[in-house]
Amino acid sequence: MNRPHRRVAAPALLAVALVVTALALPSSAGRPTASLREVNEQVKAAAGVPHTDPPGTPAHTHDPRFKNQLARGGEQGVETVDPTTAVEARAAASYVASERALPDPRLTRVPVLQRRRPEPQDRYAMAGGCYTLSPAPGRYLVRSGSGLRAAAVARGRAARFRFEPTRLGAYLLYTTDRRFLAGSGGLAVDDRPSREADWTVTKRPAGFKLTLRGNRSLQARGATASLGAAPTLFRLRTVGPCPAHPEAQVDISGWPHAGVTPFQEVRGFVDAHTHGMAYEFLGGRAHCGKPWDQYGVTYALVDCPDHQVTGGNGAVLETFLSGKPSHDPVGWPTFKDWPAPDSLTHEGTYHRWMERAWRGGLRVFVNLLVENNKLCEVYPAKKNSCDDMDSIRLQAKRMYQFQDYVDAQFGGPGKGFYRIVKTPFEARRVINAGKLAVVMGIETSVPFGCTFKAVLGSDRPACTAADITRQIGEMHRMGVRQMELVNKFDNALGGVAGDEGSTGLVVNGANFLETGSFWDMRTCKPAATENSDRTQFAAPGGLPAQDAIFGAIGQLFGSVLPAVPLYPPADHCNARGLTSLGAHTIRELARRDMLFDPDHLSVKARQAAMGVIEQLRYPGVLSSHSWSTPDAYPRIYRAGGFITPYAGDSTGFVDKWRRHVGWADPRYYWGIGYGADINGLGAQGNPRGASVRNKVTYPFKGIGGVTVQRQRAGKRVYDINRDGVAQYGLYPDWIQDLRKVAGATRPGDGTAIFDDMSRGPEAYLQMWERATGIRPDSCRNPGLRKPVGAVRRLVRPGLTTEQVMRRVGQPFRRLGSSYGVCAKAPGRPKVMVTIDFTPKGRVRAVRT
Repeated sequence: MNRPHRRVAAPALLAVALVVTALALPSSAGRPTASLREVNEQVKAAAGVPHTDPPGTPAHTHDPRFKNQLARGGEQGVETVDPTTAVEARAAASYVASERALPDPRLTRVPVLQRRRPEPQDRYAMAGGCYTLSPAPGRYLVRSGSGLRAAAVARGRAARFRFEPTRLGAYLLYTTDRRFLAGSGGLAVDDRPSREADWTVTKRPAGFKLTLRGNRSLQARGATASLGAAPTLFRLRTVGPCPAHPEAQVDISGWPHAGVTPFQEVRGFVDAHTHGMAYEFLGGRAHCGKPWDQYGVTYALVDCPDHQVTGGNGAVLETFLSGKPSHDPVGWPTFKDWPAPDSLTHEGTYHRWMERAWRGGLRVFVNLLVENNKLCEVYPAKKNSCDDMDSIRLQAKRMYQFQDYVDAQFGGPGKGFYRIVKTPFEARRVINAGKLAVVMGIETSVPFGCTFKAVLGSDRPACTAADITRQIGEMHRMGVRQMELVNKFDNALGGVAGDEGSTGLVVNGANFLETGSFWDMRTCKPAATENSDRTQFAAPGGLPAQDAIFGAIGQLFGSVLPAVPLYPPADHCNARGLTSLGAHTIRELARRDMLFDPDHLSVKARQAAMGVIEQLRYPGVLSSHSWSTPDAYPRIYRAGGFITPYAGDSTGFVDKWRRHVGWADPRYYWGIGYGADINGLGAQGNPRGASVRNKVTYPFKGIGGVTVQRQRAGKRVYDINRDGVAQYGLYPDWIQDLRKVAGATRPGDGTAIFDDMSRGPEAYLQMWERATGIRPDSCRNPGLRKPVGAVRRLVRPGLTTEQVMRRVGQPFRRLGSSYGVCAKAPGRPKVMVTIDFTPKGRVRAVRT
């Protein structure tokens, strides 16, 4: 009973030590300060608390509006005026409409699983199948009490086992009475899975060997079935039925869509900002549940120990974030209170929910490795290192383990839907094979150890340019291909936009603990900037919290945080911009064709960063979750970049989509995606209500013709109208809701937003291709057109699609087995040249 409390005691000692240290730290020199308690009172008085908190909860606000803002932090004022004119916006919208009218690529469908053979072809193929075990012709293992024996019986009387994968080539053997064949104390069946029930399977020419740890193999000697060092080789034959092992359902029928060739234009949806491995961040104890467990959903989707031991009443962080005094701690099979759109401490990307999103059309997924060392240190319970780079390495390792686990469920290496990719060309092949291209990225507060210490009025960086170059190389080898420079703290690379309200208060305090200085927020000068950063407290009054989990940790355990300055009148701009080390980092990213995300930078730093991007003429830039500002969005599009606004509510996203359409650059392929920011960092889309006139009706048809039903997990049935985006598997439903919202407000917009979203993965890939040095297409860019004769000379038979693009630029058309590029001829400024490829993507012919 007391054990969970003892686990928290040791980390709590660190928190106490930090309290003493923090209270000894000076406040900002000569500047008035406000304590956490004082400013929380301001927040309470100025903004109000829209719910009743349990006794002892610090004063705070819950304001979801930032989910739906164009600039997620809520910048406003004269400095945030969009530089785009109405004429420019109308021209951009007209261009986007013309893009939607282009021919779509032809799609096909591919099976979800390989066809199951009567006998498995390898040691992976029995995943999810029901089999008998035969030690010799005519003999089978049969149940005998709580164990097994071998007997000469008809196959229909043999014992049946469902092979439930725990990892590649290893299984739980699930019996017809819903127990597990195990080797604890001799061969028997157990009620629970364990290491003693985790069988490694090896294929031999004469059959399969089944082994437990300690080199104990399943053997049949005469009528006796037992464990021993001398294995019996068993023949496995399919049989049925076997009971299903507990698992969340997908509830999407129909095969996933794919391309007719590996190199054609792709369709689907793109999420450029989510944290699939965040269960390991903030020390690994702040997050409840995980994306997978070797023993299945009943072990993966469980609440945190401190939630369970108190019946959901001791979930301090969850209570603070959601505003609910308690919650039902039971996960599987009831899921009464979690996951939910505002349940930020609970797992949202369980592998079956990820599978549902893929089956519903998701084709590019950016998994960002995330950490904040100081808030990790403040949180009293942890099992992992709080060092940003240690955490990033651990989460990257978990990504590859997750990929292997998904492969195990689908029948072997490379068979699963979750494919980590490292180039846009590999991603295109993966998507056209009907799978999910997963890009590894970084969003952390102290990348590469590049913090700084403010000493006697000057900054002392904790890293050098050589350190950055070396570690970017390491990250590139690890698989990282997308990166932000900052997250919550100023660092040696640049200044941050900061956070507003009570969250800004605590994160600013943590920034002081990390760097020895507070954010240098000053009143913006309209002549110097087009946008502002997060507004800080300027007594009296305050603003609602943003990115709540960071502020919540600081407020709940925030006696470790010092008093923060009271700033001059708003609007506020961080005087810390991009440093020389930050510019060096951007150049190193570009040198390795890695994508740069300017989100979370201060306006000053972002403008300088975009200056570096424009100087390099580097198109590998994207804003992934609306933490940039309206002055930056057009610059990103003009650079050849890509943007995925923060998902949030469907109504808010439709408004953001309409604004982004007005920024489209006609020199580049158009498409858009979303940044879900799920798993501890961002609240998800709320339901619009089951009684609205234009609600989502089930079943509905999704991309590629799949049929989407309400998703079930145990006893819980999810409905987007009632539950919102409670977990990641509901994003296909959310996209259907976008169609309903857009179409209800403007006729035709339901189809338009779906078209733009389904073109998102192609737009992302084309941006990434340009980042590798491939020029934009010559149809949208007349100045890049070559003479027809030059194109014919450059494009020779046998070249790959990538080699062709490096010679003549991106194709305007990628339909089926041919590419189309624009050229010029005497008296003809535009001639379409068609390049035909073999099924393997080699040039076969060039024609005009």
